[in-house]
Amino acid sequence: MADTLALIGVKGGPAIRPGSHMPTSMLLRMDGRTILIDAGLGVTRGICDQGVPLTAIDLIVITHLHSDHYLDLGAFFHTAWTAGLNRTIPVIGPAGLDDYWAGFQAAMRFDIDLRIRDEGRCDFDSLADIQVIGEEVQFGSVTMRSMRNVHPPITDTFALRFDGAAHSVTLSGDTAYMPEMADFARGSDLLVHEAMLRDGVEALCARMTNGDDRLRTHILRSHTDAADVGRIARDAGVKQLALNHMVPDGDPDFTDQHWQDAVRQHWDGPFFLGKDGMCIPL
Repeated sequence: MADTLALIGVKGGPAIRPGSHMPTSMLLRMDGRTILIDAGLGVTRGICDQGVPLTAIDLIVITHLHSDHYLDLGAFFHTAWTAGLNRTIPVIGPAGLDDYWAGFQAAMRFDIDLRIRDEGRCDFDSLADIQVIGEEVQFGSVTMRSMRNVHPPITDTFALRFDGAAHSVTLSGDTAYMPEMADFARGSDLLVHEAMLRDGVEALCARMTNGDDRLRTHILRSHTDAADVGRIARDAGVKQLALNHMVPDGDPDFTDQHWQDAVRQHWDGPFFLGKDGMCIPL
């Protein structure tokens, strides 16, 4: 199995609309391991669309507790369970993720108990081993390192770097521009970085019907301008750059060319503008 990184969902934010991509999740295949990073809406279907059985996931990592990064974690486990999952999967994430897992079990208790009793399913509650993220985790021959990024008002929010026997990939997570990301990603085969277009943010917020100016403030202080993403990739000396968690998404006034023009201000290397289902060789 070749080392690849699949972008299952590339949209920034939790809402979906006609013409939009799906929220954030990624599937890393490295050194024979299959690792899910984040579990936004639609992640279960997206895994299957990569030709990967739900029962084949070896590790799950959640970067932070915004709903577009873990809303479907429980749904993944329940669907994988009905598809034959009968072993525990480690789930590494911020403190508080265990509350979500307990709440999901409680919400689905009637169905879970019924399927165990009526269909002979294995125990459900033990399928996820929730662990609090640390600075370094060894998973077979793959080393995962984390770095706290800048995504206020959340403080337990992380960039991730995975180094295997032959390849490395760095994932920015949701973050404002931070020069330290270049050192963290130094020499990676692939950097996947979130991005925004400032004019697109203004257009998005102008159309909002159930929020106020606080949304605009949050987006602008918590995310990275696409031009700065190119700067980070250049300074880090990475081999390839991809964008995900893009804001705006699905707005016909902001085309692929807008993203290309912004990134190319500082980055002239191999570039992937994220699309749902895109699979990038490392």
